[in-house]
Order: sequence, then structure tokens, then C-alpha cells
Amino acid sequence: MAIRVTFVAAARSSPLLAETFEDDRPLDQAGWVEVQRLAHELVPLAAAELRYCSPTPRSRATGDALGYAPLVQPALRDCDMGRWRGLTLGEAMAREPGAVDAWLSDPRGTPHGGESMISFITRVGGWLDTRPVDDGGHIVAVAEPSVIRAALVYALKAPPASYWNIDVRPLSTTTVTGRSGRWNLRFDGAPEPPWYG
Repeated sequence: MAIRVTFVAAARSSPLLAETFEDDRPLDQAGWVEVQRLAHELVPLAAAELRYCSPTPRSRATGDALGYAPLVQPALRDCDMGRWRGLTLGEAMAREPGAVDAWLSDPRGTPHGGESMISFITRVGGWLDTRPVDDGGHIVAVAEPSVIRAALVYALKAPPASYWNIDVRPLSTTTVTGRSGRWNLRFDGAPEPPWYG
């Protein structure tokens, strides 16, 4: 049996350039406006059999605002950024330019003293692989864009460096289908032809 996991990117908690590593701020006004504007498209996902979210305030608030009543999943937390937690990328670059360059180029590196990109991708992928598949079904998970990028790299068995080439916008949806070790990226929108199965 296969399952369908739809990731919903959490709404904004700050302007893009002000986002910090492991940002734990609640939704900002723009985030609430985005949720209200797109709710009609996202509320139907509340019909999923299982509904989860990452532990961040903005992921929980996004899921609650959409009526998902999601269960918090610690494995869907953002990458542990060690001493860079709470800094913007620009601030980390100003303090430790060589360390940031090393982190961006080496997926096994931990110059910040936290979690490597490989470990982060593996942790998120491990969560994906342990979803119940007994009866098939649909799962929705509200998570940080970084978590969704990690899930996609894992699901597609892509090189870790491809993480930096995936753009996940607030309140966008991304669906993977399959089961442990065998995932496919699904693009929604067009009806399935009758011969497709």
C-alpha cells in the first residue's frame, strides 16, 4: 500500500531577510493575512486521516488556523543550528564568514556546533519512512520550508547539495506518495486520466 503525505509550508513569521535560524517567532501580521487569503484552498486538507506539524509556533498556528488540529512531531523540527540559532544568515556570515562558507559547501559539516545537513535530511526522511502504510491514506504535515526541502531531498534521493536549489514558499503544498524507501513527488492540479492507476 502507498500513502500520500502533503506538506504545507508554515505561514510567515517575519520578512524573508529577517528570518533567523531555528526561528521560533509566532506568525506575523502578513502571515495571518496569507492564511486568511489561502484558507479556502488549504482547509480541505483537514480531511486527511493524520495531521501533524513541526514544533515551531508558526507551524502550530498555521495548522490550527486551517482547522487541522495537528499533532506536534519533534522529528519535524528545524535543523539544529548550534551557536547560530537566532541569527540571520547575514549575521552569521558577518561573524563567521569562513564557517558559513564551509557549512554551505559541506553537507557533513557542523561549523556552527549543531546538526549537519546530512543528519537533518536523514532525520526528516526517517520520519517520512515511519508513517503508517497499513491502509494507505492521506497525511498532512505543516512544517518549516527547510523541513520540506529536507523531505524532498530525501524522498527523491537527490544529492544533499540540491537542498539549496529547492524554493518552498509560505503556505505552498508539496505532496509525496509511496512508502518507506520508495517515494515519488506528486504534482497536483490536473485530474488523473482513467487509465492511470
